[in-house]
Amino acid sequence: MKNRIAALVVGFIFAIGLGISGMTQPEKVVGFLDVFGDWDPSLILVMVGAVLVHAVTYKIIRKRDTPLLSPQWHVPTKKEITPALITGALIFGIGWGLGGLCPGPAITSLASFDSTPYLFVGSMIAGMYLFKKVDNKLKLQK
Repeated sequence: MKNRIAALVVGFIFAIGLGISGMTQPEKVVGFLDVFGDWDPSLILVMVGAVLVHAVTYKIIRKRDTPLLSPQWHVPTKKEITPALITGALIFGIGWGLGGLCPGPAITSLASFDSTPYLFVGSMIAGMYLFKKVDNKLKLQK
């Protein structure tokens, strides 16, 4: 139960940060990607802020023997760059660029009751479902 409450609090803080920074507005993302037109560099400031906070807090937090709400650390161990990683990153980037949203801001934007985030999140869920089906089928063929 503590994990769920912590996830809710962290998600709420993240959503407030997205809202304050304006990153729930697809125009901001599209403006950032429009480097040869009316370029909006504000997304860089949000990214730099996030990276700085992470860089400082990660070093402090990792000095602990275990996380606060888990008996062990869950740190990724894979470091290789695979074709699946590259393909997934390309699909994610194309969807992000075309939609002007990525998953966090899209879910936060559902509170606006605008149709765009609902279409994006619905498409994202359909894509995850399709991936699971294709991935399971490919695993069965091996």
